[in-house]
Amino acid sequence: MQKLVKQILKFGVVGALCFVIDYGIMVALIELCNMNEVLSAGISFSVSVVVNYILSITMVFEVDKKANQAGQFFIFLVLSIIGLGINELLMWVGIAWLSPYMERAYMLVKIFATGVVMVYNFITRKIFIEKHEK
Repeated sequence: MQKLVKQILKFGVVGALCFVIDYGIMVALIELCNMNEVLSAGISFSVSVVVNYILSITMVFEVDKKANQAGQFFIFLVLSIIGLGINELLMWVGIAWLSPYMERAYMLVKIFATGVVMVYNFITRKIFIEKHEK
């Protein structure tokens, strides 16, 4: 149990760092480049996925070093694309729902979407990426 708690804490630190990257790029693309909110959220999410992969396999999850690295990355990528889909859907719905009531609704929606995707990411990576004893 102690190992799981440490792993969740490490995942939280990695997630927080990747959130800062994701959120910062998204806001910069929207505010400085006048890019569409949903498109910028997709771009920023994709950049953070690469950083997250590197940190996840080196700091958070015990991966099988003998396993096919390309295969592991492919699984990580597929899981991340599903996470991106969840992120984009939540961004689209949340912005549409909150925009009439608040300015820059995307900022609040992004925080909620990130929380949902973070839980999804931990569970799926624990199941599909981490090495399991046979």
